Amino acid sequence: MKSKSINRRDFMKGCAAGASALISAKTFARENKRPNVVLIVSDDHGLETLGCYGNPVIKTPNLDALAGEGVRFTNAFCTTASCSASRSVILSGMYNHANGQYGHQHSYHHFISFPNVKSLPVLLTEAGYRTGRIGKYHVAPDEVYKFDVALPGNSRSPVQMAKNCRDFVGGDDGKPFFLYFCTSDPHRGGGVAKDLPGAPDRFGNRAEGGYPGVEEVKYDPKDVIVPPFLPDLPECRAELAQYYQSVSRVDQGVGRLMRVLKETGKYDNTVVIYISDNGVAFPGAKTTLYEPGMNLPCIVRDPRQKKKGITCNALVNFADLAPTILDFADALPRKSALQGRSFRSVLNQEHPEGWDETYASHTFHEITMYYPMRVVRGRRYKLIWNIAHGLDYPFASDLWAASTWQATIRAGNKYYGKRTVEAYLHRPKFELYDLENDPHEVKNLAGNPTYEKVLAELKAKLKAFQKRTKDPWIVKWQYE
Repeated sequence: MKSKSINRRDFMKGCAAGASALISAKTFARENKRPNVVLIVSDDHGLETLGCYGNPVIKTPNLDALAGEGVRFTNAFCTTASCSASRSVILSGMYNHANGQYGHQHSYHHFISFPNVKSLPVLLTEAGYRTGRIGKYHVAPDEVYKFDVALPGNSRSPVQMAKNCRDFVGGDDGKPFFLYFCTSDPHRGGGVAKDLPGAPDRFGNRAEGGYPGVEEVKYDPKDVIVPPFLPDLPECRAELAQYYQSVSRVDQGVGRLMRVLKETGKYDNTVVIYISDNGVAFPGAKTTLYEPGMNLPCIVRDPRQKKKGITCNALVNFADLAPTILDFADALPRKSALQGRSFRSVLNQEHPEGWDETYASHTFHEITMYYPMRVVRGRRYKLIWNIAHGLDYPFASDLWAASTWQATIRAGNKYYGKRTVEAYLHRPKFELYDLENDPHEVKNLAGNPTYEKVLAELKAKLKAFQKRTKDPWIVKWQYE
């Protein structure tokens, strides 16, 4: 049989075609190995109201199950305890003093991020992901925080939100997806329940009708657990009962979303992350950088994770979320403006090394609430620098109007939880706490000569943090 000769040009074309096919196959394989990512952000959900974080009264079976399949972080922190500002950090991987969204985006507050910020959804779109969002958005401008699609849905109706995600989640275009799922629960809102003892805020609960697909879980005020930072008053218990109900509604939305992932065949290749933007909407938590305001739930389920149902005590913060998600997506830029770092590598470790310190940076909540604070927190010591310490501590309008606070003031009580009312309203320049011996942050050690060295070391760390993150407020060390 006569062999067929092949000239050099045809040979090279064949090699090129073969190489191209091989590259395409490798690319296809890599694309299909990259996980989908769902980031669930609830609104004002504190660490103290989750079954998996130790509350025996609250009913959160779906979030507890998620923690049972993944890792529960015990030292996860927002960097600013304000909805809009915190969400800008979550979606940019930058502290809000660097991304420009110093406070609330909506209405007359009008804070927006700098136009050159390259956000998480934009980076994921460039990496070949489909990106979609549903529910509360609360950041600006749209071109900075750009998603491919914005799905419709009432952010107070999490079960319906989950149902509305089905087509997006079940899409079969060969691309992995990123879903940003944000409820407005358990934020305050919906009016005051004047028909109930204590006239509590409704926390989004409806007196009649409820929400589609939700079996409202109601709580008796006498059964709720009053955390140490709140006063044990009838008004506070009444508000906590409404808050618990709102949290349980979030939990049902999470459960339905997991069901959607399973029914569309995406569950086994989807990373699910659950967080809250800041602490519960009571004075002493939200808008403050005390522990109840910034130490928050963070549950991560990676389907490929070897160890399930563990806790991790790494000190992570929400500037680390964008780098972590990009790491999962194999899309972490070598050079970028990201100021957080990926914690993907510690998901199988309960006590990882090198995660013993974190930082926080808060400037505004509402436009009328200028009170910049910078924080460095380690395993034992925590330093809060109240840059505007000469001012009375400002109130968010809904927290000031809350029946819990108003009852405290009407009664003329000296204490609000563990802290005095005076200490809450008027703060010193520096607050230094030994969290091992004073977990409720009551005894300020900043003026104690015994801790002079600790104070100096933490001040130096704060300055270094401000320098590397380009914090404009660093100048306050020099002339104020």
